[in-house]
Amino acid sequence: MSLVGPRPLLPRYLPYFSAHENLRHLMKPGITGLAQVKGRNLLSWNYRLGLDIWYVKNWSVFLDIQILAATLYCVLSRKGIVVNPGEGMLSLDQERASSGLEVRDA
Repeated sequence: MSLVGPRPLLPRYLPYFSAHENLRHLMKPGITGLAQVKGRNLLSWNYRLGLDIWYVKNWSVFLDIQILAATLYCVLSRKGIVVNPGEGMLSLDQERASSGLEVRDA
């Protein structure tokens, strides 16, 4: 695991990733990431996974430093905290299953 990178997700979500979304697995998962500093659980799954892919394609040391600084700001300001994440959004498998997207074999 890395300090910065796409956050690890539950293994049960693997069949719900598109081929493009699987690009997020090209980097080590991180304790913090771009999706966390851009809105945490307030973001849709499509947007969060899109941010992960953007991060993988645009990675740099400078970007990691920016994300670490933004993480510190978010933690100290308590920005984007969701007390009960289950109330605000569906899990990825629930969201994708309810949208009728085809699930591929893991």
